[in-house]
Amino acid sequence: MSKVDFYILPTDSLSARLDFACKLCEKAWRLGHRVYLHCQDEAQRHELDLLLWQFKGEAFVPHDHAELHQDARVALGVGSDAGEHRDLLINLGGDVPGFAKQFERVAEIVVEAPAIRQAARERFRFYREQGYALQDHRLQRL
Repeated sequence: MSKVDFYILPTDSLSARLDFACKLCEKAWRLGHRVYLHCQDEAQRHELDLLLWQFKGEAFVPHDHAELHQDARVALGVGSDAGEHRDLLINLGGDVPGFAKQFERVAEIVVEAPAIRQAARERFRFYREQGYALQDHRLQRL
């Protein structure tokens, strides 16, 4: 059963959500994990693609689109198939993807924007009802 971590950011900024996803992704990648970033749509994936190249001045996170390289250590996807990824799912979509159960860990990133918080509450309820191990991390600053 997957462990699900909810990271609650003290801002309503949607860009802060993507910035935190980059930081979390980099940390996991440096620790040797394979990361799948599930994006809401193509526009979000494009924005995240650019951020992963430049969010940190001295480094970048090598990544690819999931459809192009299934074996990429860091993959960005928008579809209903995460391929062979099993380590960490960073879910930036509005719903729990059907493939979430194949991951050891799932990260949900929540900001104070009402629509994001409401969707996160629904995902939390779903995970709890399915018996996932849940943990929330209320960050004090970014």
